[in-house]
Amino acid sequence: MSTAAAPVRSGAVLADLLPAARHRYAVDAALVLGGAALTGMAAQIAVPVPGSPVPVTGQTFAALLIGTALGARRGFLSLALYALVGMAGMPWFAEASSGWSMPSLGYVFGMLLAATVVGALARRGGDRSVLRTAGTMVLGSAIIYAIGVPYLALSTGMSLSAAIAAGLVPFLIGDALKAALAMGLLPTTWKLLGRRG
Repeated sequence: MSTAAAPVRSGAVLADLLPAARHRYAVDAALVLGGAALTGMAAQIAVPVPGSPVPVTGQTFAALLIGTALGARRGFLSLALYALVGMAGMPWFAEASSGWSMPSLGYVFGMLLAATVVGALARRGGDRSVLRTAGTMVLGSAIIYAIGVPYLALSTGMSLSAAIAAGLVPFLIGDALKAALAMGLLPTTWKLLGRRG
């Protein structure tokens, strides 16, 4: 009996390559839980930004990778679990914080939407080449900022321009580096697996 995986149909994401036909729900649940836990761990990689209540963290990178690797549905569920458990008190937001009152909570909501969108794009091949991955990551980051920056302004009383200066501008170089890492990681993973879906 051969253990080789069948060719992946078009529209697959990396998680679809796992051999789990008879245990799909258990595997999906494990992927969702693992994605939430990975995001929580990555959030603890945090560097304070002078003048900003929002630190540089690894959670945005984790959220975008989870979305692309798991697809829209599982990516959404992973980030929803991460958000709900963190708001309920689990100290796994950035810098071991939790709850509803953080000025950076809008970024968590943005990650939830971004993981869903990049997961949908990954099903359409958005993670198969360097250029497509770059576009996918840039769009995902833009979604995070589109929700996070206005939330930061509202929750702190900052003007929108001050929120952009404190909650977007200091993070652009780091986001470019994260996108470059994803541009190498995701297409290379597909090549190594020998599947272009």
